[in-house]
Amino acid sequence: MAYLTVAQVLEMPVLRGAGAEVLAGATGLDREVRWVHAAELADIAPLLRGGDLLLSTGIALPETADELRDFAASLGESEAAGLVIELGRRWKQLPSALVEACEAVALPLVALHREVRFAAITQAVGERIVDEQLQELRETHRVHETFTELSIAEAGPREILEAVQRLAGTAVVLESEQHQVLDYRSGPADIAEFLADWTTRSRGVQVDGRTGWDERAGWLVTRLGKRDRGWGRLVVQAPTRPSQRLVALTERAAAALAMHRLHDRHRDSLVRRVHHELLLGLLADPTDPDVLRRCELSGVPLAKRQLIGITVRPRNQVADPQDVLASVVHTAYDLKVPALVCEIDRDVRVLLSCAPSANPDRVVDNLAARIARRHPVAIGAGRPATKTGDVDRTLKEAQQVAESVRADASDRVVHRLEDVHLRGLLTLLGDDDRLRLFVARELDPLKEHGGGLLDAVRALVRHPASKSDAAASLHVSRPVFYDRLAKAQRLLGVNLDDPDIRVSLHVALLADELQAQIR
Repeated sequence: MAYLTVAQVLEMPVLRGAGAEVLAGATGLDREVRWVHAAELADIAPLLRGGDLLLSTGIALPETADELRDFAASLGESEAAGLVIELGRRWKQLPSALVEACEAVALPLVALHREVRFAAITQAVGERIVDEQLQELRETHRVHETFTELSIAEAGPREILEAVQRLAGTAVVLESEQHQVLDYRSGPADIAEFLADWTTRSRGVQVDGRTGWDERAGWLVTRLGKRDRGWGRLVVQAPTRPSQRLVALTERAAAALAMHRLHDRHRDSLVRRVHHELLLGLLADPTDPDVLRRCELSGVPLAKRQLIGITVRPRNQVADPQDVLASVVHTAYDLKVPALVCEIDRDVRVLLSCAPSANPDRVVDNLAARIARRHPVAIGAGRPATKTGDVDRTLKEAQQVAESVRADASDRVVHRLEDVHLRGLLTLLGDDDRLRLFVARELDPLKEHGGGLLDAVRALVRHPASKSDAAASLHVSRPVFYDRLAKAQRLLGVNLDDPDIRVSLHVALLADELQAQIR
């Protein structure tokens, strides 16, 4: 529940107008004020609740120093918020015994140098407390509605962190159990300073219980998962002691993250999701400083490294890409090669970060050999990039190579640009409408006619040196094969013995095959 502190009460106009002066117990000015009472009883302490602020003129307070000390001690035992005495009716200055006694129990002792109606103080402070509590209820309702909507929408970590940042107005970080930043949202201050040397600083921040505030770091931290099976932490920037509202907000967000993880199929899906976002970010703009910073914080350094994009494509269409992805993750970990790994359209996309002294071809070949022992895959590799601005190029090259590899190619596991030749060029031009129109002009008549004419032309271009081998590949007799070729010739209006025509048809067939693979 929201309350004011003694310091906040003293800043109110009604107290400042009365010339409020703190004479003792300044260390207790952060005590909560739950209500204000005016009384002139020497034995009032048993009637007070913790957090009550006492107003008095001092008229009925004890005479002797010992009695004043006992009076201050009794207020301390009752956990009163403080003692405010108006000067003039009894004392022009407060007795030193009372001042010393209040200081000894850290009880704020305030002298009012000008006359003021105690009813005005009680009303002003009471209304302010009620307003604060109403505001807290509104904020609590807002938090509840926000996270209820996120739950209904099955929101992921991105949306949850955005909600925390919006409601708290400060930076928030989601980190793994290894203290690597998985995701974050910036606050009003410079996020770079907040994230600097994160892993080292985070290891030094340990809190008791599930949620705690580290004053030195200025972090409000809550653990995600059980103590013995924690999978990360949520950190909210809190330079000053966090309010109960902020603590509740942080714990509600942690619960939402835990629920999201509970319903996720894969234990490490959160890391995979982050890697997916980072790879898409690098493909969109490899110079984006925020994406580059997040890669570094995720344990994948990009500066002064050899960066290699690879695409791992399962040869078996019924294979689960997630199984292949898990093998890539574990293999990269075993080889001690930092990597971003995710699945995009059943392909496992990877960015390897190799040391400057490493042999990139050997790293890729070693990784590929280990993966191929577990799964039938074809791997496309891009050329190494030594600048972060070229990361998108190596990733796109890897995808281009993977899409260029023939589905039945099994002579090798790793394919590079120099291995795909014309198929690589056609893959690169796959989205060009002019290539699609060319394929349609060359092949649509054969497709529409049917009767095996398209297969006959395909066999012809694949076996240019022997029509007998071409016929055998279709398991038909030579006369049947020749008859189909003659029909194709008449339908297309071309001479299939013309080398240029054969090349044109071969290119069209390759492009059609590659477009079918992509679809």
